[in-house]
Amino acid sequence: MDQLDCPFCRRECHGDYLTSEFAAAFMDAFPVAEGHTLVVPKRHVASLFDLPDDEQAAVWRLVARVRSQLMEEVRPGGFNIGVNDGLVAGQTVMHAHVHVIPRRKGDVSDPKGGVRWLIPDKAPYWSKGLR
Repeated sequence: MDQLDCPFCRRECHGDYLTSEFAAAFMDAFPVAEGHTLVVPKRHVASLFDLPDDEQAAVWRLVARVRSQLMEEVRPGGFNIGVNDGLVAGQTVMHAHVHVIPRRKGDVSDPKGGVRWLIPDKAPYWSKGLR
């Protein structure tokens, strides 16, 4: 996918929520929770790890700003913050991005393990007596 086809490069389709010199944040078009926000580098790269250090750091600084803003606006009980890096990790838009997903008590029956549930057989390690 090149920049011309990239929905994240065409941010005018989304409307920026917050921006910085090297990154932009906007609401996810297919949110899994109220306030689900994406933070993307302004440079078109597939992986965050393809960015120079200063731009990568700028993305994470904007993630922190988004989290703070969402704390005030939607008052969640917690967050899942994550990156799908590569096709086998589930990345569907090949422009690096960080998901900031507000979580609320009761939004799932048991949140214990969080992102570990990507691979369900391995998620409940605590039930196997492991630490």
